[in-house]
Amino acid sequence: MRNNILREDLDNVIDYLRTDDPILTNGKKVVEFERNWSNWLGVKYSVFVNSGSSANLLTMFLLKKMFPKGGEVIVPPLTWVSDITSVILAGFEPVFCDLDMNTLGMKDDEIIKKLSHRTRAVFITHVQGFNALTDKLLEYLKEKKIILIEDVCESHGATHNGRKLGTYGLISNFSFYYAHHMSTIEGGMVCTNDEEIYQGLRMFRSHGLLRECTSENFKNKVEKANPALNPEFIFAHAGFNVRNTEIGGILGLSQLKRLDENIKIRTRNLHLFLKLIDQRFFQTDFKVEGSSNYAFNLILKEGNLNIASKIIEHLKKNRIEFRRGSAGGGNQLRQPYLRDLVGRDEFKNYPVTEHVHFFGFYLGNYPGLSEEEVTELCNLINKVF
Repeated sequence: MRNNILREDLDNVIDYLRTDDPILTNGKKVVEFERNWSNWLGVKYSVFVNSGSSANLLTMFLLKKMFPKGGEVIVPPLTWVSDITSVILAGFEPVFCDLDMNTLGMKDDEIIKKLSHRTRAVFITHVQGFNALTDKLLEYLKEKKIILIEDVCESHGATHNGRKLGTYGLISNFSFYYAHHMSTIEGGMVCTNDEEIYQGLRMFRSHGLLRECTSENFKNKVEKANPALNPEFIFAHAGFNVRNTEIGGILGLSQLKRLDENIKIRTRNLHLFLKLIDQRFFQTDFKVEGSSNYAFNLILKEGNLNIASKIIEHLKKNRIEFRRGSAGGGNQLRQPYLRDLVGRDEFKNYPVTEHVHFFGFYLGNYPGLSEEEVTELCNLINKVF
């Protein structure tokens, strides 16, 4: 990423800081950003938190309130670590499905095959701007009444059937980290159309405090049941402190105004990249309809460690920053935190993920990247061969 926080964003923060006695903790600017984000996305409720990872965590602990005895949550092996660790920390068992190479999301047939009476939710990751949903999957989950949760942290504005991702699941998570589609430095959002979940998210975000709830009926009920407690300090849940600040809210409001235009530029760059990259050697058959690209994927069609090593050497020599293994460092099942939980050789059962792990890379795509730079980037990469 380059220049994701612009001078105008910083000036908006400075103007606020110059006002008399500005509030800096979670306040009116956060509420305004939540409201504007909900309107942009097309949901009823949004809760601004300090990171996408915290959004994952709150989501899984809300799921825990619904299923206190635990169960299984289906997750991809190619995702950011917090999607999986939030499942584990909330007391659920992660169940993995291999990838569809065209979307880098889980194959719908694999998901359906692994559903069981213990499945509590399917936690989809829309990787790097691609849409991981299919009509087949949505219809099946609806028929079986299984909860869908969406991780849209890398895919702001991507769509399925013309409708934004993050509006299909019961809950959806977004990230506003520096390199993402828009940034509040650190930040994330949890979104839902369910009021009860929304109230729970508000309380879980702030220590479990009842006063964060905006439902007077619920507040009155809990207060009456606890007459010996100060109403301002009733902790209805075992919650966290993952609030964001007014500065984050101001940055979010400023950046949201540019988001749609920035997505258009990212999409233009992706189409140019896929047109110019050498299709004899690299995967270009991605499902780009409705995508909102986060990064250029560079995945070898054929697995060859010698060529992969040459690509790494070539990229470093030409000072092209890259991430090996694509999203989240590749196959999460190879990571130490999971090996003892799922079995030390479990990673071998996911051949598509394994291919991406060893022969996949991603390169930065961002609104400040010109078409000339994308062309130069492709020319440099093609010279490997």
